[in-house]
Amino acid sequence: MGGKDELTRFGVSFPAALIEQFDRYITEQGYHNRSEAIRDLARKALLEPSSLHSDDLVAGTIVLVYNHHVSELPLLLTDIQHHHHQDIISTMHIHLNHDQCLEVIVVKGALNSLRKLHQQIQVQKGVVYAELSVTYASAAAREDAHPALQPSTEPDRDT
Repeated sequence: MGGKDELTRFGVSFPAALIEQFDRYITEQGYHNRSEAIRDLARKALLEPSSLHSDDLVAGTIVLVYNHHVSELPLLLTDIQHHHHQDIISTMHIHLNHDQCLEVIVVKGALNSLRKLHQQIQVQKGVVYAELSVTYASAAAREDAHPALQPSTEPDRDT
């Protein structure tokens, strides 16, 4: 996509309590108006793993928290990562407290491969949290699948 992307106006109805919460959210997040926030939420929804195809090339992170006292878990997690070395770009390990560690694994590969890696990590005894978050790794794939994910170049006219 090149040039300006024309914006389309549409109306959205919200219950009063929800719009109050949403307005607080957009203020806290630093948005200038509701349209910017709604566009970002729509883009995020379109990048949910359920909207992507299993063979799409994606990049992202796997964030996990685990109890490092669980027998052999740190070694097992390292072994799993070595089996997926082709998809792993980098890892960061943080000691949260005496018992728990947080790891951020930066990944790039076919979505189905990253889902397998995530699933293998998630099911291990002692892993208390594991989340895969991805985005398209190539602009061409993103434009073909979701042209709306391209940032708008036109100014907003709402408040």
